Amino acid sequence: MTTIAFIGTGIMGKPMAENLQKAGHQLVFSDHYNPAPADLVANGAQVVHSAKAAAELAEYIILMVPNTPQVEEVLFAENGVAEVLKAGKTVIDMSSISPIETKTIAARVKETGAEFLDAPVSGGEVGAINAALTIMVGGTEEAYAKALPLFEVMGKNINLVGDNGAGQICKVANQIIVALNIEAVAEALVFASKAGADPARVREALMGGFANSKVLEVHGERMVKGTFDPGFRIQLHQKDLNLALSGAEALGMSLPNTQSAQNLFDACVKLGGEGWDHSALIRAIEELANHSIRQ
Repeated sequence: MTTIAFIGTGIMGKPMAENLQKAGHQLVFSDHYNPAPADLVANGAQVVHSAKAAAELAEYIILMVPNTPQVEEVLFAENGVAEVLKAGKTVIDMSSISPIETKTIAARVKETGAEFLDAPVSGGEVGAINAALTIMVGGTEEAYAKALPLFEVMGKNINLVGDNGAGQICKVANQIIVALNIEAVAEALVFASKAGADPARVREALMGGFANSKVLEVHGERMVKGTFDPGFRIQLHQKDLNLALSGAEALGMSLPNTQSAQNLFDACVKLGGEGWDHSALIRAIEELANHSIRQ
C-alpha cells in the first residue's frame, strides 16, 4: 500500500482518487483546495489542512487541478508541497498545463531531491470512472517505472513519451485532434440535418465506415440528444487550445484549424456555455446555420 496525497478532486480527479483507494492505497486530501470527498473519507482517506501537511505524509503527491497557476500555487505557495519535498517523494502532475512551464516546475521540484512526472490524461469523466484513461507521461524511465502501478489503476493506454514536458506536449496535441474531430462531427451532423436527413440515422450509418471515431460515437450521441452536461467543460478545452496556439506562436507556426475550433468555443461562451460539455461546440455551428439538429 502506498500513501498518496491527492489534490484536485473535481469531475476527473474524484473518480481517479476513488480508483486508487479501491486498489488499496491510502489517500490524504488537503481541504485547503476543495472539500475532501465525503465518501472517500468515510472509506478511510485522511484529511489535513494544507498541501504541505498532505505531502509530508505521502510518498506520491498527485495533482489534478485546472491550470498552470493552480499547479504552481499548490507546489510553491506558502504551506505548499515543495516545503516538504525530499528524496523518496514523487510529484505527479496529471493536470493539463503549459509544457514550457512544466519544464521549469519539474526543475524546481528536482532541486529538492524529489522526482517529477508530468502525466496529463485523456478520456473524460467516463474514462476516469472506468479506470480507462489514456495517460501521457514525461519524466525519467526510473520514475515512470516506479509510478507505473499507480497509473495502471487509473488508466489503460499508458505511455512514457519523453522527458519532463513531453507528456504535456502530447496532451496539447491530443486536444488539437479532439477539438477538430468535434468540429468535424458537428459540421457533418448540422449539414445532414439541414439538408433533410435524420442526424441520428446519419450518425449510425457513419459509425460503420471510415468516418467512425470515438468522438462520433460518444459526442455525436450527445449532439443528437442535446445532453451537454459536462464530462469536459468548454472552458477547459479553451484553456488547452490556448496552450496550443501560444505554443505554435512561440514556434513560429500556424494552426489554422485549431484557431477555427477555438473561435467556435468562444462563440459558445458568448451563448452562456462555458460550463457546457465540449461536444456543445455544435451549438455554435447551429447558430451559424440558423438550424438546430434537435428541432
